[in-house]
Amino acid sequence: MNQIIPKPENLAKLVFLVRGEKVLLDADLAGLYDVATKALNQAVKRNLDRFPADFMFQLTPEEWEGMRSQTVTSSRRKITAIPYAFTEQGVAMLSSVLRSQRAVEVNIAIMRTFVQLRRLMDSNRDLARRIEAMETRYDEQFSQVFDAIKQLISEDKTRKAKRPIGFL
Repeated sequence: MNQIIPKPENLAKLVFLVRGEKVLLDADLAGLYDVATKALNQAVKRNLDRFPADFMFQLTPEEWEGMRSQTVTSSRRKITAIPYAFTEQGVAMLSSVLRSQRAVEVNIAIMRTFVQLRRLMDSNRDLARRIEAMETRYDEQFSQVFDAIKQLISEDKTRKAKRPIGFL
């Protein structure tokens, strides 16, 4: 029995982006909860009213094939059944369906992972905005520098042209 509660930094590699949503797959969740994937899916099916489409969905064969072609996913899961994907809200709902202390503790760790991923994405957006602002500001400054250099070059050419050739 796996009693160690995973840390958010270890859970991040289990999160996939599918249909624009960050999701965890049923087999990965079952492993974290220390239950069989079949048992997890049966518990969900007994409580389908708690899992609308924005909480949980089954991958299409194309989505699953695309994920299986990734070496990380295919080495972790050797099952041919198409998995279910759980969004953040679906994962939160799982703790009420599974009703174990481990499910509660694992869900807390997963929620912290989702929060960290959101913060990371927000900081990346902020960094991109800052870089854009710097580029705009420095482009203006560099254009002034280039204009000054061009002006010096043109002045140098006109100065050279005005000098008489030969000895005076």
